[in-house]
Amino acid sequence: MKFFGSKALPVFLFGLVLTGFVDKGDGNAFSSTFFSALVQLIPCRAAVAPFSPIPPSETCCNAIKALGQPCLCVIVNGPPISGVDRNMALQLPEKCTANFEPCDIMK
Repeated sequence: MKFFGSKALPVFLFGLVLTGFVDKGDGNAFSSTFFSALVQLIPCRAAVAPFSPIPPSETCCNAIKALGQPCLCVIVNGPPISGVDRNMALQLPEKCTANFEPCDIMK
């Protein structure tokens, strides 16, 4: 079985992401896993695609506000995410009027 070269890989990865869900708490501390935070930010995908002119949707902004600044910073400073422009992701709190402190960018 050619597992990683087949259509099974996305299903496997989605299952892996789902296993990472934990209670996200009150948004003041990052208590979600990296992958569960990513899943919660799926509504923001169009707004953070490279060169996207699409503004964040209300659903995206609600997700940003629910996750909080620590979670967004962990995602932005985490491993590269295909199809996500980190600079555009950093602009989401401002575009969503979330009033977060800026993330410290790790290089």
